[in-house]
Amino acid sequence: MRKVLVSACLLGRKVRFDGRAKQLSDDTVALWHAEGRVIQHCPEIAGGLPVPRPPAEIEPGADAADVLAGHARILTPDGREVTDHFVSGARSALATARSTDVAVAVLKESSPSCGLRQIYDGTFSGTKVPGSGVTAQLLTEHGIAVFTEDEIAEADAHLRQGADGADTVHPRTTS
Repeated sequence: MRKVLVSACLLGRKVRFDGRAKQLSDDTVALWHAEGRVIQHCPEIAGGLPVPRPPAEIEPGADAADVLAGHARILTPDGREVTDHFVSGARSALATARSTDVAVAVLKESSPSCGLRQIYDGTFSGTKVPGSGVTAQLLTEHGIAVFTEDEIAEADAHLRQGADGADTVHPRTTS
């Protein structure tokens, strides 16, 4: 049975940088739980970051592909580099997805790890720009269909469509 990788914070785990969760209350997610499909994962925790921790953003003008290629950094407001933690966490998410037959990932939007359609611009001003976090980017590059917490119905449709075990890739679009 194909699985769904879900950001742990969306499942109520208090693992976000500020020590909070962003719990989803969704019938489809409850059904996935009942079916034994949910694999929870927090790439930032898997990458060795503590809770709580300072916020972090991809440096201005760069994107997740730049980070994964070693051409950009992820920084905290005081300039501390945490890139290795984020890349390690993304690789951990990919390894988890591969080892548990994940077909679909539902990740927390705007995160430098999990954002899919938008991330913060690297200035710590609260400004968002189009772009992906490093985990969303890496999963997408490896054929895992990635969706935001606002795209549960689409994620479920993709999961059910691929229920025969075929590997299908969700075309990624930006808003």
